[in-house]
Amino acid sequence: MTHIRATEQRNPSTVDIDRWPSDRVVEALLAADTAALAAATAAAPLLAAAVDRTLERLGRGGRVHYFGAGASGRLAVLDATEATPTFGTPPGFFTAHFPGGAPALIDSTLDYEDAQPVGYDDAGGVRAADVAVGVTASGTTRYVAGALARAREVGALTVLITCVPDSPLDADLTVVARTGPEAITGSTRLGAGTATKALLNAFSTALMVRSGRTYSNLMVHLVATNAKLTDRAAGIIAMATGLEAEQAAAVLARSGGDLPLALVHTLSGRPLDECRRALGGGRGVRAALESLAVVDGA
Repeated sequence: MTHIRATEQRNPSTVDIDRWPSDRVVEALLAADTAALAAATAAAPLLAAAVDRTLERLGRGGRVHYFGAGASGRLAVLDATEATPTFGTPPGFFTAHFPGGAPALIDSTLDYEDAQPVGYDDAGGVRAADVAVGVTASGTTRYVAGALARAREVGALTVLITCVPDSPLDADLTVVARTGPEAITGSTRLGAGTATKALLNAFSTALMVRSGRTYSNLMVHLVATNAKLTDRAAGIIAMATGLEAEQAAAVLARSGGDLPLALVHTLSGRPLDECRRALGGGRGVRAALESLAVVDGA
């Protein structure tokens, strides 16, 4: 008898969903998402271990590569592309690889999920200091298998994020959110997708927090690419320092729009050049303040 993975099994609680009124359908779908988030939360210790192991690699100059296809791969692309505007990461710090590239990303009929050699080739840029994160709800995606195999060959750390406990894919660390059968059989963009997005968000955000790319719970390395984000940057200065909005905007302007510099300058009272040196070498705001012997209460 063919083994059917949990994400592909039929959900007995929704067999009559096509007979239900809209309110009951919506409630069932949202309840399934709530359960999926609980499954992701249960995987927190494993995810934290992946964060700590990844931090070690980042300390050696490593970078993070995501590999995924279908809905899982698209969620990985979303997570990677949001890292720079949110945390000011340099290009390539998070890189999401999707089989078939941009055309396949927007056209689901271009399906290379089973292309194991493509995954192997796409991992050609992974180095020994890097981290390769395979993302596959079913735990069987051959594209991911190929990528992880190539990453292991060069000595990279490999992490698997999946929604089944018995994946045949090899990785140094496997993070499992046991989401079970979907409300619509096999549609892993639903509960499994919710859990996967939560795990990816928590993984990348925890990495950025631990790397000093926040100050307290503030996005102090955000890249202000539009008026809304410029206002947000000034608002962050106001929240962190107690300045009025106009004063915060002025200090941001004096700092050339450099939010970490503006914060260190305001909180320390030191000249801009001295604050710029304190932020050198990739130091975060808190580390820069400590180097200036500034005690803060944020």
